[in-house]
Amino acid sequence: MKEDNFSRYSRQIFIEEIGLEGQKRIIDSKVLVIGAGGLGSPVIQYLAAAGVGTLGVADFDEVELHNLNRQIIHTENSVGLSKVKSAETFVEHLNHQVAFKGIEEKINENNAEKILSQYDVIIDGSDNFSTRYLVNDTCVTLKKTLVYGSILGFSGQIAVFNHHGSKNLRDIFPEPPFDEEMPDCDSLGVLGALPGIIGSMIALQTLKIITDLPVHVNQLTLIDAMDWRFQIIDF
Repeated sequence: MKEDNFSRYSRQIFIEEIGLEGQKRIIDSKVLVIGAGGLGSPVIQYLAAAGVGTLGVADFDEVELHNLNRQIIHTENSVGLSKVKSAETFVEHLNHQVAFKGIEEKINENNAEKILSQYDVIIDGSDNFSTRYLVNDTCVTLKKTLVYGSILGFSGQIAVFNHHGSKNLRDIFPEPPFDEEMPDCDSLGVLGALPGIIGSMIALQTLKIITDLPVHVNQLTLIDAMDWRFQIIDF
């Protein structure tokens, strides 16, 4: 490993369970983050900082002022720009060694397999059920590990799906509800620090997966940030 790489990543390398071999795995990894919003922002931050070699980011939206309370890779100067371009600028300034792959399109039935097949680990930070279930089903077809998170108000969820044949989203929630029946951040809001918590947990799980450290599967972790309660549901 190059000397400057050792210096940059030394605090990870010093961890016995990571070491040089684990850092090489991180540098060689390819991770796709679907959504550069509230959840995607901290995930992108920490994966880029950790040295993930290829970081794909898929989003078709533009930065708006109301995004800035939680989508912390974007700035006031980003308003009106595509979230992918804004994310690319952030990653370039943080870690030029990361190969950023911007995907400025919506994940749909026509492109999902082509896009997801290029990555080792998939992270779902989307904000709608149609994308969430499509991504899950595509990961099952492609045998890809999926790290999932969702947020609303003071509540969040996180799970690792389809890891080495483990259960997937449909094993706990077989069918999606109708989107129009469900509340979302636009209608009920979200306190900006919550996606920071959930996104950091997603990033940590992803780094553990990349470095072949154990992660819990067939579990859904529920976070209630109002009452500061964490609940694990086995399924």
